[in-house]
Amino acid sequence: MNKMKLSMMINIKKQYLCLLLILISATSLKAQQQILTLEQAIDVTLKNNFDIRLARNTAELSANDYAYSNFAFVPRLNATAGTTWNSTATKQEFVNGTKRDTSGIKGNNISGNVTLSWTLFDGLKMFATRNKLQSIRDLGELAIKNQVQNSIATIINGYYNIVQQKQQLKALAEQMSISEERVKLSDAKFSTGLAPKTDLLQSKVDLNAQKAMYLRQQTLIEESKGLLNQLMAVPAGAIGYDVIDSIPLNSGLSFSLLQQNIANNNTAIKVQQQNVNISALAIKEHRADYFPVISFNSGYNYNRNTSNAASNAFSPKFNRNAVFNYGLTAAIPIFNGFNVKRQVQNAKIDFDFQNITLDNIKSQVDLSLNNAFKDYEYYKKQVALEEETNDLAHENAMVALERFKQGVSTILEVKIAQQSLEDSFYRLIQARYNAKLAETQLGLLNGSLLQ
Repeated sequence: MNKMKLSMMINIKKQYLCLLLILISATSLKAQQQILTLEQAIDVTLKNNFDIRLARNTAELSANDYAYSNFAFVPRLNATAGTTWNSTATKQEFVNGTKRDTSGIKGNNISGNVTLSWTLFDGLKMFATRNKLQSIRDLGELAIKNQVQNSIATIINGYYNIVQQKQQLKALAEQMSISEERVKLSDAKFSTGLAPKTDLLQSKVDLNAQKAMYLRQQTLIEESKGLLNQLMAVPAGAIGYDVIDSIPLNSGLSFSLLQQNIANNNTAIKVQQQNVNISALAIKEHRADYFPVISFNSGYNYNRNTSNAASNAFSPKFNRNAVFNYGLTAAIPIFNGFNVKRQVQNAKIDFDFQNITLDNIKSQVDLSLNNAFKDYEYYKKQVALEEETNDLAHENAMVALERFKQGVSTILEVKIAQQSLEDSFYRLIQARYNAKLAETQLGLLNGSLLQ
């Protein structure tokens, strides 16, 4: 029996030593890891994030179109030129018996023309098109800003998810230290016959369960870092960094101030307002097709023929023509199957659609603001409450452990107190993280994440 007890004590000490070495190794490795700040993560994201890069690419296309929009007001100038060589072999025999052989006549023809077309009036369609391209360019810039805001919000949530996972790991380490003390006390009591072996076995079972949770938590942290890396567009395996230890909260947000600024700052609303502007300009574009198109046209034509001989007395060896012309043309729409009317009606329908969508987005943003601020207020109160609860639970666990050490309580009391502390840690960490999520959502809705 004594040998068995001695063997069990040696195994416990080995397990404790292995765990201690793991924790020391992890602490040493952690000390070598570089701290990645939230600002650094956001900076990398703004440079590398795939969604932001795609939005920029789309915006560049719109900006490029607008850069050439003013050329719609200038005339169109085209030129063509060509030259041909010919060789004639002609034999003729007339009724009176006369024969003529004009073989070997070689000739050259040079031609060219320049045409100019300048639209003077098209129902102001050119102006509407230019303004539309400008609005599309502005929409592209707003789309970039909107994507940047969304990406920053995602990065903030992902970064602090790692922080809260790290805090959960720290809480598990504290729970393991209490469980290790339980194992030592249970082993000492069992060795002296003051407690049954079941207390010792249960303490070991609880400790091993926490070890398993500790390992799982480490895996979750690595997975969360991989997700953050994907958002930053860096290799998923590059997780050799650490994050800060706490989640800072801004407790001074004002609902009235947020509500006052949201109409001017929310990027989703501004994007849709720009879609409304584009739709209104599309109506002007189609209405312009009701009017005639007046254009100034001009051209210069040049043609020169040369040959080494004339085929007959009336054929010139050299001929040159140069013609310059100019004038006005008016293309007047009379009837085209009511196609313009249909296009105008469709543009008006789209305009109404864009306005309804704008009202819907404003309603959704208003609801999201209200809900996010309610969550923000709730989690602020929960954080304060859970901080007090955590202090009480920690003190209760220490008292229960001391009572167990003095032999005036059972292992069940310690386990219940320890479970309360574990639950308190989880609720507190989650409350802090959820408060940060609500705060970030308010910043996203208010368009202040870039400020």
